[in-house]
Amino acid sequence: MAVILGTAGHIDHGKTSLVRALTGIDCDRLEEEKRRGITIELGFAWVDLPGGERLGIVDVPGHERFVKNMVAGAAGVDLVMLVIAADEGVMPQTREHLEICSLLGIRDGFVALTKTDMVEPDWLALVREDIQRFLQGSFLENAPVFPVSSTTGEGVDALRAHILRCAAETPPRRRGDIFRLPVDRVFSMKGHGTVITGTVISGTVHSGDEACFMPPGLPTRARGLQRHGRAVNAVDAGQRCAVNVQGLEVTEIERGFVLARPGELFPSRRWLLRLTCLASAPRPLRQRVEIHFHHGTRECPARVVFRDRDRLAPGETALAEARFAEDMVGVFGDHCVLRAYSPLRTVAGGTLVSPLPPELRRKDPALTDKLNLLQSLPGLHERACNGKAEERAALVRAVLLLRGREGADEARLKALTALSASALESGLNLLSSRGEALCWDRESRLWISQTAFTDLLTACLTRAADLHRKDPLKPAFSRNALWAGWGRNLPPRLIQKLLDAALRQGRLAVEGEGLRLPEHKVTLAADQAGLRQRLLEAHQRAGLTPPNLKDALEELGVSAKEAAPVLRLLCEEGALVRVRDGLYYDGVALGGVLEQVRRWFADHENLDVGGLKEMLGLSRKYLIALLEYMDNTRITVRVGDQRRYRGR
Repeated sequence: MAVILGTAGHIDHGKTSLVRALTGIDCDRLEEEKRRGITIELGFAWVDLPGGERLGIVDVPGHERFVKNMVAGAAGVDLVMLVIAADEGVMPQTREHLEICSLLGIRDGFVALTKTDMVEPDWLALVREDIQRFLQGSFLENAPVFPVSSTTGEGVDALRAHILRCAAETPPRRRGDIFRLPVDRVFSMKGHGTVITGTVISGTVHSGDEACFMPPGLPTRARGLQRHGRAVNAVDAGQRCAVNVQGLEVTEIERGFVLARPGELFPSRRWLLRLTCLASAPRPLRQRVEIHFHHGTRECPARVVFRDRDRLAPGETALAEARFAEDMVGVFGDHCVLRAYSPLRTVAGGTLVSPLPPELRRKDPALTDKLNLLQSLPGLHERACNGKAEERAALVRAVLLLRGREGADEARLKALTALSASALESGLNLLSSRGEALCWDRESRLWISQTAFTDLLTACLTRAADLHRKDPLKPAFSRNALWAGWGRNLPPRLIQKLLDAALRQGRLAVEGEGLRLPEHKVTLAADQAGLRQRLLEAHQRAGLTPPNLKDALEELGVSAKEAAPVLRLLCEEGALVRVRDGLYYDGVALGGVLEQVRRWFADHENLDVGGLKEMLGLSRKYLIALLEYMDNTRITVRVGDQRRYRGR
């Protein structure tokens, strides 16, 4: 079973010496660490387990100046060894490290009481009593305490035996199947190139896999893998490893990046958190306070924004938004730690509710519903993890509702729910069978809640009604005109899915090349109906020599603006045909002209102005207009001064 043991505790309490006594490995690898006698950077060791497996150990620095390194090391830990020196007892970093472990969701561990060779038995008993009082109310309240001396070796064998039992009995923390390896170290190895190390916190990586470093999205490949000095073909969640990455220099990668598969993590500068202010915090967290934000092995400046309060008092928990100075990548349920700038100390921590949160505007009428849904997600996730499709569906439905009209593909849904691919699929299938969610793009596996889809359909039909109201004499509108409103930022495939649904349900109808509401009928007001009749009769009487439109309107005593919708209706009906600006022909009369032209070309190869004049006996003004109309409508094609017949 893959379990990572991490150390925690105050500076100079013997963490590194104890790891060396347990494993024979010196975790202080830097020259400065050896010279100063303190741990600065993360150290790594292992213990051989029965069956050939190895338990990974992360040794963290205890100095208050290096707490950020401690947080980075504790990010992937399952089991903590809290180290307390018998000669000093509980100290400030003992308290802060225990708080950090609690905030990171670590729930198992034990205490190593070191330097027992330096104190008398009576003092040792007093220190043990003090430790028991200190641990009350924490996740280590009932944890065993092992007195040890790294110098004499006393108690080391008993502690090692306990660690082996823990490795066999400690259940691994729930992990999804999105592969994630937060980078805690990057270096160059001669003959191999760039190498990174870290703990795989979820998923699996195989040698040769395509990968990328997030959040910058740097593409690479896992050229080779090692676990505790051994080459392996795959590394699973809960295991430490080194990865030889391809195509990148050491300077391009930094601690805090996450090695992942392409398209599985999504950068964001806003997260929604369930945030708890530590009871030991010196003061409340104020609205918009700036803090050091720790997630995985990454530290990033951030500002905290509350939605229902101006401050978060010590011991209180609330929904909060973290706004980052840089892109961050995370998955629902991730733990984070917040440290104040002054004094520099841990003040709060929480769990990630949404790494891709919805917009939360104060004036949004749905704000309360969104906040209630967000508050419900941790409970829904807890129930979804028991393996029942009903609970999984409830979690996925809530996430899709929060995504609104944007919806989500299955990769985003995995990040937003922390469900495995199989669990997510079962939830989606159940929602689909109930008609509560819709996959509108099977190829890309894009989903939307039925509620959001219905809202979009309503917006579509509202837009259609608006178009009819603005132009009641137009029998139909174009699809582009319809999309220009409600569908401005929607993917074309989703728009088509909505139109298909509206047509299938009979809520839209096809009219020629356009669309209309089924109940829409073109009706003219009395004055418009009279104008329509007079315009039509004027052009019918004129036959092949229609009047200039301006003159016709002056004679009828109406403006161009008043006549425009009626004229357009006549054209859409085919009663009139626009030959050029200001010149309209009666549809029947123009049809007769085109029939004569067709018969002409049955006996002639070309047609010119003279030929058309011979045919119709019209003046040049009408002849040129008719020839250009036939060119524009692709009845004829102009070759020099001649026209050749194309037909239709």
